[in-house]
Amino acid sequence: MPKKPWQPKYNYSEAIVKALMKIEGAKAVMDHVTLPPAIENDLRHRTRVRSSHFSTFIEGNKLTLSEVAEVLEGQVTALQNRERDVLEVRNYWNALLKVEKWAASKTALTEKSIRQLHAILEKGKRAKPTPYRDGQNTVRDSITRSIVYMPPEAKDVPILMGEMIAWLNKVEKENIPIPIIASLIHYQLVTIHPFWDGNGRTARLLATFILHRGGYGINGFFSLEEHHARDLNGYYDSLMVHPNHNYYMGRADASLNKWLEYFLNTLTYVFNEAKNEALHLLKKEQEEPAWLSKLDRRARVVAGLFSSAEYITSSDVAATLGLSPRMARELLKEWVNDGWLIVSNSSKKGRQYSLTAK
Repeated sequence: MPKKPWQPKYNYSEAIVKALMKIEGAKAVMDHVTLPPAIENDLRHRTRVRSSHFSTFIEGNKLTLSEVAEVLEGQVTALQNRERDVLEVRNYWNALLKVEKWAASKTALTEKSIRQLHAILEKGKRAKPTPYRDGQNTVRDSITRSIVYMPPEAKDVPILMGEMIAWLNKVEKENIPIPIIASLIHYQLVTIHPFWDGNGRTARLLATFILHRGGYGINGFFSLEEHHARDLNGYYDSLMVHPNHNYYMGRADASLNKWLEYFLNTLTYVFNEAKNEALHLLKKEQEEPAWLSKLDRRARVVAGLFSSAEYITSSDVAATLGLSPRMARELLKEWVNDGWLIVSNSSKKGRQYSLTAK
């Protein structure tokens, strides 16, 4: 049984201080960037899709990014022999929306809400909170089957989770930087490993929740999950803060600077990526015609077809957006009514469309 309340060990190294300063700089810029609602919603949507893909990819989900987008946008309802992967992605999407909602309403984080979040990830929106594991959940190498990490015993999980929440409630009243708090909650959740499965996904969502609730959501334009997935070795290595794989033999009392530096440098990178993309979109929006700035994501993609063709057909739209011919025709009809497309050839079989002169 743990002998003392959890008090993470770390110090403000030069690397940590520099990363925090860069994060604040990017956040300050983003706090003053105002994009048109349509562009902002599209950017936020694409970020959620990437987060849903890459966080589940880390845990072994086999869907590609394009397949995940099709699933989440309703273009695909099922994939043969991929039912579990499809459900996992949908559940992550719903859990991500849930933490954004909690963050917006400044909801307090509790053990019950963590268990509820995990239930959404594992079983869906209507699932009851997941109970903590009642046995050992040793993490093994997928190839050699050697022990990578041996978490705390099941009997200690409720105590450790309670201590983690108590620590969070305490430091939120102190002058501890929000990115530090998010990083340490992420670390401690995967360290405790309170559930049989889905601990990594839950930890990544908790970090996102704390950042959003603490004013570091930058409009939902960043995906930490994507960077973790693209640097899996670095991600896993940074979590191994002690050479012994047993929680009780050093890891519980180890310095967490290695993990903090990794997490904060990652956050710096994704914040700067989000800042640069937002500034690029803002400049582009200021330069582009007013009619183009009003188009939604799919309409913008189709408008891009005119960069290499004077006319397009419903088949072009169907192929580009991955839609049925009927859906493509319905969208084209809608866009003609909106006024930015015109019918250039009205024959039933060879109907063509072109841009309205602006």
